[in-house]
Amino acid sequence: MRCMALVVMPVVNQAKCNGCGLCIDVCGLKAIVRVGSKVTVIEMEKCSWCIQCEIVCPTGAITCPYEIVFEEHPKTDSRSVLSPIAFL
Repeated sequence: MRCMALVVMPVVNQAKCNGCGLCIDVCGLKAIVRVGSKVTVIEMEKCSWCIQCEIVCPTGAITCPYEIVFEEHPKTDSRSVLSPIAFL
C-alpha cells in the first residue's frame, strides 16, 4: 500500500509568472508548456521533481514543495508497519 501526499508539484503561481520560458527550456521531460503568456504544468505524471524549473525561475513563480511517501512493509507479526521511504 502506498500513501501519497496530496501536494501537486510543481506549483506555478500565475500572478508571478512572466512567461520567460526558462522553466520550459530546462524541463527535459517536457512537462511544462506555455499557454498564452504564462507557463503551466501539463504532464504531472512525467515530472521527476528535479526542481530545475524552480531553480531557474527568475520571479519565483514555480515552487516544488516536498512530498513524503510511505510504503507498507510485509507483516512481521500481527501488525503492519509504515515507514518513510522518501523525502523529496
